[in-house]
Amino acid sequence: MRVSVLVMDDLFDSGLATVLDVLQMANDLRDELPHPPPGWELTRISAQGAVRTATGHLIEAQAVDDAPQPDVLVVPGAGPKQPAALLKWVTASERGPEREAVQRFQADGVPLAAACTSTFLLAEAGVLEGLTATTSWWLAPAFRQTYPEVALDESRMLAHAPGVTTAGAAMAHLDLALSLVRQASPALADLTARYLVVDHRPTQAGYAIPSHLARTDPTVSAFENWVRTHIDQPPRMAEAARAVGASERTLQRAVGKVLGISPLRFAQDIRLEQAAHLLRTTDLPTETIARRVGYENASTLTTLLRQRLGTTPGRLRGRATSAGA
Repeated sequence: MRVSVLVMDDLFDSGLATVLDVLQMANDLRDELPHPPPGWELTRISAQGAVRTATGHLIEAQAVDDAPQPDVLVVPGAGPKQPAALLKWVTASERGPEREAVQRFQADGVPLAAACTSTFLLAEAGVLEGLTATTSWWLAPAFRQTYPEVALDESRMLAHAPGVTTAGAAMAHLDLALSLVRQASPALADLTARYLVVDHRPTQAGYAIPSHLARTDPTVSAFENWVRTHIDQPPRMAEAARAVGASERTLQRAVGKVLGISPLRFAQDIRLEQAAHLLRTTDLPTETIARRVGYENASTLTTLLRQRLGTTPGRLRGRATSAGA
């Protein structure tokens, strides 16, 4: 399979290296399988000649127009890491050649794959309209407000849509590259993940910081503070709305606009974040922790941790023990 990696100035160094290393590792491990898939032919391409990464490394690349047609185009993360600067970067005239290249590859039927900040480049190029996508969790409010036509689900580590795969925050480049391997051979993807010591990570939800996301809107921020103050009680939306000086409908709209979820779901996310913290850092029984974050029993908390964060109380305590060993 021919893989072209679109490189550009301010490239996230480890994002590029991760994609290349995972695919090269898969190439090296192919012969371990009785029926190996075809290998991956990796090419770095650029719309502007040699590029310089965010840490100053010079990357040589073929011109987009001179490179052979790939089977997939990968766009590693690049540019600023905070919303305002990133939006300025992806909309700048200097990014025009990359946006045009992405549009052209999509028009030619080439599958696209992007991670982290480069999901904004794809959205700005218009290739994500009407599709499900993910992005770095802390950039989700800005993404959702700027590109409302994209069905954003930032809880996902990977989002697969027709012709496009997107991945979440920086280290999701690893998941993105493994997904390319998995399309050719699930067995080889599992083997590669074992060699690289990579766990299955279907969600970013466990890494997100709700308070960071809430800061972008005063009503949402006030609601977050109310939830934390009343975290040991089941959330009552009418009471919360009165406390933050808004109607229930206004609160619903504000949380939906910023986070893409309901106030109740956001309250649950905050409670699960606190529960996970207590499980990692204390010896309190799970039943006690459940009551401290407003759940009647441990089984409800365990079910929600599994559904929302892809983990269990035992795993969270195990990670804490491993870290302290």
